[in-house]
Amino acid sequence: MPKPYPREFRDDVVRVARNREPGVTLDRIAADFGVHPVTLSKWMRQTDIDEGTKPGTSTSESAELRDAKRRIRLLEQENEVLEKAAAYFAQANLPKMTYLLVREPAADGIPVAVTCRVLKPARRPFYRWLAEPVTDAELEAAHRANALFDAHRDDPEFGYRFLADEARAAGEPMADRTAWRICSDHGWWSVFGKKRSGRGKPGPPVHDDLVRRDFSAEAPNRVWLADISEHRTGEGKLYICAVKDLYSNRIVGYSIDSRMKSVPAVRALDNAVARRGDVAGCILHTDRGSQFRSRKFVRALTRHAMAGSMGRVGAAGDNAAMESFFALLQKNVLDRRSWCGREELRIAIVTWIERTYHRRRRQTALGRLTPVEHETIMTPPAGRAA
Repeated sequence: MPKPYPREFRDDVVRVARNREPGVTLDRIAADFGVHPVTLSKWMRQTDIDEGTKPGTSTSESAELRDAKRRIRLLEQENEVLEKAAAYFAQANLPKMTYLLVREPAADGIPVAVTCRVLKPARRPFYRWLAEPVTDAELEAAHRANALFDAHRDDPEFGYRFLADEARAAGEPMADRTAWRICSDHGWWSVFGKKRSGRGKPGPPVHDDLVRRDFSAEAPNRVWLADISEHRTGEGKLYICAVKDLYSNRIVGYSIDSRMKSVPAVRALDNAVARRGDVAGCILHTDRGSQFRSRKFVRALTRHAMAGSMGRVGAAGDNAAMESFFALLQKNVLDRRSWCGREELRIAIVTWIERTYHRRRRQTALGRLTPVEHETIMTPPAGRAA
C-alpha cells in the first residue's frame, strides 16, 4: 500500500495548481511535484468540497464519522465504569476513596485513562498515590509546576506570564504571581529575559555530534540534516523548517509557518517520515536551536526510532550542507524580488523546491544528476523512497 502524502504537502500542491500561470497544465504541475495527475485532481476536488464549492463528504465530515465510531467505543467503556462506580458508592460502612475506584477496575482490564476521564481524577497523581500518598496541597503544587515546566520546555523564550497562560490552557489555573514564584524557585527564565551577571550560557545539547562534518551517506535514510530559516514579507516573517537526505541532497520533508516554535520542526520531521517510510536508525543532525532541543522534537525522534545529533554553538560548519541549501533558496527565490504576503512566498518556495531543486537543478556532487534522478538511478527499486 503506498504511503500517504503529508497534509501540508497536498495543500501546497493544490495552492500551486490553483495559482499556476496561463498555459501551465495540471499534468505539468503533477510532474513537477512527483504525483499522478489523477491524484492531483482528487486533491483539488476534495479541497473544493472542503471549501463548500462542490457537493460531497468533506474531510472534516469524514473525520467526524471516525470520531463518532471511536466515541461509541469509549462510551461503552465509560458506561461500564459508571456501573462499577454506582455499585462501589452504594456500599455502606466503607470509606469512599476515588483512587481505589480507579485501581480496582484497572485490575479487571478497564484502562486507567477511561476511568479517570469519567470520574475526573488526574492520572499522574493517581500513579504517584500508588507509590506514596500525598496531600492535596502537594498535588496541586506539583500539577502547577509540571504544567509550567512543560510549557517552558516547549517554548523557552516565554516569560512567566506566557507560561501561566499556557498552564491555564492546559487545565491548571493559577495567578501570575504564583507562576512567577514557581518559576523563580526552579530557575525557569525566558531566554530573552533581562541581562543578568555573567555571560549567558547556550542551551545544552540533547544529543552528541554523530556527523562531525562528514556530509555523506551510502544509502537513503541513513543521515538527514534539518534547520530553520526565516524570511521577511510585507505581512511579517515566514519560517521554513526543512529536512535533507544527504544521500541524494533531496528535501524529504518541510513545514512552513508564521511562527518559529517547536511544532513546525516536529511537523517537518513527521512529513519526512511519512514520505520516506522506514527510517529506523537514521541520524538526524541539527544545530542547537531550542526547537530541536524541545521535548516535543526529542519525543518525535524516539517515536520514529531515529538517532539525534547536534553540532556546536556558533559553528555554522557543523551543519554546512544544510546552510548551503538555504543559501541557494535565498539566492534563487527570496532575493529576486520583494514579497508582499506569506501565501505568495510560500507558493514560490515549494514550487522552487519541488520543481527546480529536485527535478531540474543538476549537482556536481551527484555526478551532474538531480536529486530525483540520483535516487531513481542509484537506488534499487525495493529501497526507493517516495
